[in-house]
Amino acid sequence: MLYLTFILCFLCSILITPIIKKLAFKVGATDQPNHRKVHHRIMPRLGGLAIYLSFLFGILILQPESSYHAAIVAGGVIILITGVLDDIFELSAKVKLLLQIAAALVVIWGGVDVEFINLPFNGRIDFGVFSIPITVLWIVGITNAINLIDGLDGLAAGVSSIALLTITGMAVVMGNTYVVAMGVILIASTLGFLKYNFHPAKIFMGDSGALFLGYMISVLSLLGFKNIAVISFVVPIIILGVPISDTFFAIIRRLYNKNPLSAPDKSHLHHCILKLGYSHRETVLLIYAMSAMFGLAAFIFTMTTVWGSIIFIIILLVAIELFVENIGLINKNYRPLLRIMGMLKNR
Repeated sequence: MLYLTFILCFLCSILITPIIKKLAFKVGATDQPNHRKVHHRIMPRLGGLAIYLSFLFGILILQPESSYHAAIVAGGVIILITGVLDDIFELSAKVKLLLQIAAALVVIWGGVDVEFINLPFNGRIDFGVFSIPITVLWIVGITNAINLIDGLDGLAAGVSSIALLTITGMAVVMGNTYVVAMGVILIASTLGFLKYNFHPAKIFMGDSGALFLGYMISVLSLLGFKNIAVISFVVPIIILGVPISDTFFAIIRRLYNKNPLSAPDKSHLHHCILKLGYSHRETVLLIYAMSAMFGLAAFIFTMTTVWGSIIFIIILLVAIELFVENIGLINKNYRPLLRIMGMLKNR
């Protein structure tokens, strides 16, 4: 039944997306070209609605069961409405943030939160009242990380699919049937949409897609790794290494330049790779490869001992730091600031 659902959701997404494309033009959900964007013509940007409808179709077929299911779906509706309204009317950053927090609180109300983590060598940290803000921060942070990386044709859809594939694969190993079912539905729905979104794109997923995928990835990764060892809690962070690191460095840039955190710029990972001379398609495929490497690293990470995991994390951080210096994610004029923070080595 799982394989049949995958095929049906994939086909549903392929069939629905052209209809959503026409709808986007009718309701004014379009993306205008400007100096910081790479496209040069008006593009429909309501593609996330096609992903969601295919996802909904898959849920009706497979009917995954979990005590968290109703809350997750309810939160997803809030996120989808937020994205659709933003695609049409361009909501303010504050309004979007408040609605994202509302969706996260619905999920927490449904029982999805990080109450404690087990430390290596028989230790434990109970978050207590901080479990709610920590969970909200995770859900809102990952939701926006996927949104921020959505800067090239097929980029967010492909990176999300790779992350979902990794999460689903680990859920299979752990025997978490609910996460497996939801992951399969989301992967099929996203891949069907990617047929129209890969370069040259015919439609963008918009905030309706990027926010929804980010939300679902954050929640599913939380379900797979909640209330477990701190070393294992690093796994979803590794899986989402590309969007998380890109978001982290974007925050550093904007704080240093005294810009609002929601202010756009052209120094994201994909912009930096484009500046190195790679084509649009090559840049996207290169970031796909990076995401796949992070996914593979997460699998390897789960198979190591505690000390092996610690060494693995150190090696991974050094590799990211060297990559950041060479790719140009951090401008030279404020590298000294990051050295003070202990993030970059002196040359």
